[in-house]
Amino acid sequence: MTPLREPHYRSGPKSLSINRGSGRIGQLMLTGSSNIVQSHHSLTPMLDDVGDRRAQGSVAALFDVDNTLLPGEASEIRFFRFLWQRGLVGWGELSRSAAWLARHIPPFSLHPLRERKVYLEGKRATDIESYAREFCQAHMIGRLSSQGRVKLDEHRQADHHLILVTGAPDFLIAPLAEFLGVPTVFAAKPEQRDSVYTGALIPPLPYGRGKRELIFAHAREMGLDLSGSYAYGDSPGDYDLLEMVGHPLVVNPIRGMARTAQRFGWPVARWE
Repeated sequence: MTPLREPHYRSGPKSLSINRGSGRIGQLMLTGSSNIVQSHHSLTPMLDDVGDRRAQGSVAALFDVDNTLLPGEASEIRFFRFLWQRGLVGWGELSRSAAWLARHIPPFSLHPLRERKVYLEGKRATDIESYAREFCQAHMIGRLSSQGRVKLDEHRQADHHLILVTGAPDFLIAPLAEFLGVPTVFAAKPEQRDSVYTGALIPPLPYGRGKRELIFAHAREMGLDLSGSYAYGDSPGDYDLLEMVGHPLVVNPIRGMARTAQRFGWPVARWE
C-alpha cells in the first residue's frame, strides 16, 4: 500500500508563524492547545462506568476545530495577528513569551506555551471577547469547511450529541459554536482575576491524553456510547480522541497522522 502523503503548507495548518512582517512572533506566542470550558472532573474510576452505560447511551460526534472544521492555519494564530494589527499585542508580549519559554524545560519545546497564554496577561476579558466575536464573524465563519458542515448536519439529523473539542480559547470557540448550533464545547478557559486575564489556564489541559480523559468524564455523565460514536481530528494531539471511539476519521492529516491512520486502518478525508 502506498503511504498517504500529507500536504505541505508554507505556513503549516497549525504552523506558528504570524506573517511576513512579524517573522517568528507566533512561534513564541501560541501553540493552539490549552484548557477546557467545563469544570474539573475526577477522572480515575470512570472507565468501567462508561462501559456499563454504553447499551443505553446516546451517540456522540466529536469534532476538533483547527484544520478540521476550519482548514488551514490555527484560529488562535489568526486571532493574534488580528490583535497585533489593532495594537492590542506587540513586542512586549513577544519578549515576555520568550522569557517564559526560556525558564522551562525541555529545551526547544513549545509545550510550556500550551499551558500559558502570555499574550493575554493583563488584557481585559470583555475587550478580548468583543474582538473575538468580531474576528469570528469576519474571519472564521467564512472559512468553515463545507464537508465539515455537511457532516455536522448529518449527525444533527441523526440526533447525535454534537461536541467541539479544541485547544483554541473559549472566547473564539463560543461564537463559532453558537453559529453552528453545537451545544457542548470543550475549549481553553483562560483564568481571570478581577475580569482581567492572568495568562494562566484553568486545568485540566485538553491536549492529547487530556482530551481522552475529559471525554470519558463527559461520557460517564451523559451516558454516551463511545463504541458507537464518531470523532474527527487532524493531528497527534487528537490521537487519543480518535482512538477512543468506534468511528474515527482523520481529517487533513498533519505531523505524521497520515501514517498513524494507515497503521490503525483509520479512514482519511480532505476537507476544504
